[in-house]
Amino acid sequence: MPELDPELYTVAWLAPLEIEAQAALHMLDRRHDGRFPMARGDDYVFQAGDICGHNVIIATLPAGQEYGTGSAAALASQVKRFFPNLWFGLLVGVAAGLPNLSRNPPRDIRLGDILVALPEGEDAGLVAYDLGKETGKDGFKLLRFGHVLANTETVVRSAIGSIKLRAPNDAQPILPYYERVKDKEHANGTFIDPGQEQDKLYQVDEDGMEQQVKREPRPDAKRTRVWYGPIGSGEKLIKNARKRNELRDKHNVIGLEMEAAGTMSRIPVGVIRGVCDYGDEHKNKKWQPYAAAMAAAYAKVVLHEIQPKNILPTKAPSAQSG
Repeated sequence: MPELDPELYTVAWLAPLEIEAQAALHMLDRRHDGRFPMARGDDYVFQAGDICGHNVIIATLPAGQEYGTGSAAALASQVKRFFPNLWFGLLVGVAAGLPNLSRNPPRDIRLGDILVALPEGEDAGLVAYDLGKETGKDGFKLLRFGHVLANTETVVRSAIGSIKLRAPNDAQPILPYYERVKDKEHANGTFIDPGQEQDKLYQVDEDGMEQQVKREPRPDAKRTRVWYGPIGSGEKLIKNARKRNELRDKHNVIGLEMEAAGTMSRIPVGVIRGVCDYGDEHKNKKWQPYAAAMAAAYAKVVLHEIQPKNILPTKAPSAQSG
């Protein structure tokens, strides 16, 4: 099997979960034959290919490893050390979406929507919501007011801004990429949309009683929305509606996930997430494949916006069509 040269790869696509990595692999224009040379201390096997002229490595956590900020930091550290010519990185996968229907206009986030981390007003694009200090007077205070994490590379934010300019039609360029992979198989099925009738949001009152929220199905042409704003990143898996709402209202976050805080301390990645649950007791994995595929499709649009000067290096690795 041919040996791949780490110096030729300039984009790191981090997909911590297996289903996220599978969605990423389906987005490759070509998958590169071969393996990277490894030595003692190299803990991760990386996948390689190219997308829109970029040589891309896909990094995921080993089977059975606990996910979270610590694992993500270890993965990102080795990616940074292993690939000396990285230009930028993308963290792409699934997350809990945090609708807020009491806002004006309502933040009607739904399963399968896409969340993209961007600063909003004085709020950071990524908020490490469990990193801070407990004070007697003001309670828990975020470290450096939530601005502790690095900023995403300017070129990635510029590409995201270019896509955002197309709103409310900014989901349209994503759909062709999703259509190409929706029927691809993974261990538990395909990446097909489970259907809006399976999307159920519950509100919880002060007594802990929950009630399903009635929302009209979106028209097929407006099935998917992209939401931009702060995303919360922490060490704990949130499956509690009250805690979810508390974090949403306190930090103005549109979603919650568990890897960005660890990754950003090593590589300032663009964070793109598909909504697979609402961070409550009803959380399950049914929506993960579809959400992962939608996030991966958006990431491919970002790579399409950033056209490399040299489409592929003259010393390009051998490849096979994706």
